[in-house]
Amino acid sequence: MSWSRPRSIASAPFELAAKEPILLFCAGSGWHSARWFEGKWVDSATLLQELVPTHWMPSPPSIVPLRTSHQETSTRVNYQRFFQTALDGLVTEQRYRIFADLERVAGKFPRAIWHSPQGKRDIVVWCSNDYLGMGQNPDVVEVMASTARALGTGAGGTRNISGNSHPVVELERELADLHGKEAALVFTSGYISNQAGISTIAKLIPDCLILSDANNHNSMIEGIRQSGCERLIFRHNDLDHLGRLLCEAGSRPKLVVFESVYSMDGDVSPIGGICDLAERHDALTYLDEVHAVGMYGTRGGGIAEREGVMDRIDIIEGTLGKAFGVLGGYIAASRRIVDAVRSFAPGFIFTTALPPAVAAAAAASVRHLKGSSTERNEHQRTVEKVKAALKNAGLPLMDSDTHIVPVMVGDAQRCRALTDRLLEKHDIYIQPINYPTVSKGTERLRITPTPFHTDADIVHLTRALHECWQAVPADPVPFLQAAE
Repeated sequence: MSWSRPRSIASAPFELAAKEPILLFCAGSGWHSARWFEGKWVDSATLLQELVPTHWMPSPPSIVPLRTSHQETSTRVNYQRFFQTALDGLVTEQRYRIFADLERVAGKFPRAIWHSPQGKRDIVVWCSNDYLGMGQNPDVVEVMASTARALGTGAGGTRNISGNSHPVVELERELADLHGKEAALVFTSGYISNQAGISTIAKLIPDCLILSDANNHNSMIEGIRQSGCERLIFRHNDLDHLGRLLCEAGSRPKLVVFESVYSMDGDVSPIGGICDLAERHDALTYLDEVHAVGMYGTRGGGIAEREGVMDRIDIIEGTLGKAFGVLGGYIAASRRIVDAVRSFAPGFIFTTALPPAVAAAAAASVRHLKGSSTERNEHQRTVEKVKAALKNAGLPLMDSDTHIVPVMVGDAQRCRALTDRLLEKHDIYIQPINYPTVSKGTERLRITPTPFHTDADIVHLTRALHECWQAVPADPVPFLQAAE
């Protein structure tokens, strides 16, 4: 690929950039694949992050001349170039994702097999969202296997076509009971439950104003966007800012959308304070508990249960694919809200239901964690050991009150180099966390201890991280430099 020299942003082709990405340089954050969208420069991947560029360069051309059968020159659209251009932008920004080929082994969690280019290697996983190892729980595994043998592997279609499989009905009862709500509704993933839940609820409320925490997950942002409703963003966990926005909104219907545990920083929202404001200003509350269900509270109901405020939240959303160790997402709320989402959400109506075996395994996991705190208690002990070990080693650990252990790197290239070295030299798997999952300049390693990581594993992790920090330079050479 040949690159022209960067040009001043004043000469940028706004009309072209509105149709396809160009490369922009921003002081302090480097090169971005960007678009001109709604009167501002934004990253092309999400159209969310606003950019303040100083220079620009064109992306590789998307139109190339081809010869016809008569040897005449003809201009044809090279469709493959559109996709290559987008991928080249990710590579330029050090955001191209590489997934390791891993094989989990039942009964040996958190060990796994890495199918490396040189062959199979045994590794230790330190970044799984199967926080409690319930995906390997023998009773849960047996329920899934026995249900598949009894009922088959598939759901047979959407619930509208094939009806409710009885294991799904039982799962929804368990989830409603977990959160003290009248009803629950299961989706195929936590992403879909947010996307479909938020968009449908907001659409059904005339003139609804959505107030969203600035750090909300992409699934929530997509749900808000698809609702078509007006939205306001309040500063992360800032009660004063939320209060001002609610006050200015007056008497119109309002929906406050936020999370309990924010998965990248590991911080916790002030749920009680948000409920106070919502009640004062007559707003509905929608709480995402995906990183907290199973993990906190006497029965694993999440942070809202731990804080004694579950009954004050109107809609609680959760996942079955993290602490519960299976697959799926859900909302729990009043019977009317759940029935309305069931009846109007395209993401529910037109999607094949969870297979009976998956639903039965999820219900078994939920029931187990309602009655057992052993996994949660052991997990918290391991988390504290890991945090103490990494702090004592002088590693740049971000303070966190939860089970999320972020180690700050601050550079996408170094973040990838660190994780590559951890895997190749130390047989430790931790996936790098880069933009757009986190803001540029806040790249990190996101470590998630489990009850099954041993003291020896913690020593191994600490020594490996210390070695990698010394071996990988802190200031890698940037991919491109801006021209004067």
